[in-house]
Amino acid sequence: MRLILIRHGQTPANVLGQLDTAHPGPGLTERGFEQAAEIPDALRAEAIDAIFASTLLRTQLTAQPLAGDRGLAVTVLGGIHEIDAGDLEGKSDPASVRAYLEPLFAWGRGDLDVSIPGGEDGRTFLGRFDADIAEIAESGIGTAVVVSHGAAIRVWVGGNAMNITPKFTTEHELMNTGIVILEGSFAEGWTLLEWESTPVGGASVADERAADPAGEAPEDLTGR
Repeated sequence: MRLILIRHGQTPANVLGQLDTAHPGPGLTERGFEQAAEIPDALRAEAIDAIFASTLLRTQLTAQPLAGDRGLAVTVLGGIHEIDAGDLEGKSDPASVRAYLEPLFAWGRGDLDVSIPGGEDGRTFLGRFDADIAEIAESGIGTAVVVSHGAAIRVWVGGNAMNITPKFTTEHELMNTGIVILEGSFAEGWTLLEWESTPVGGASVADERAADPAGEAPEDLTGR
């Protein structure tokens, strides 16, 4: 299966640098809608069979332009939503952002029992995300688009792509509407083919002023 993972468009929380994982979450900013509108042309060469989004509103809004362009419905799945921030929900201070990201990097090192304060551990997150991707793969779909979230995509790809180390995903940012493409299956393994960090519309729809904790990791955690 060809799996195209897309991070949702910009939200108000992204602009403010807030940890925002609660349901249903905010919608998109004007810039976020502009980013989503660029997705159909960016994927024009892809033969897309199905489109999926998480239970958070921002992913569903991001998926709509592509769905309308292809005449496909957006199927909402319950396990591909963002990693639960727990007690850190709504916070944007550096200490809280670090407390959220540190467990994610521990998961990348194989320590899946570490939990986000008041939130989930790595086994819980990967279990729910894996279950949804497995359901898609087992359906026989050739190419699937999954609109999900920055931290969730980075952690899942880092833990599943055979041709990279988990550190790759901590060293490569994933801005709003960045696209990650893999091929494979759980039985045969997943191969990372493409990691496009920047928004699909390029510089014209990027917003580098936004402080976005899910898009880029602090240097002292990644080792850069």
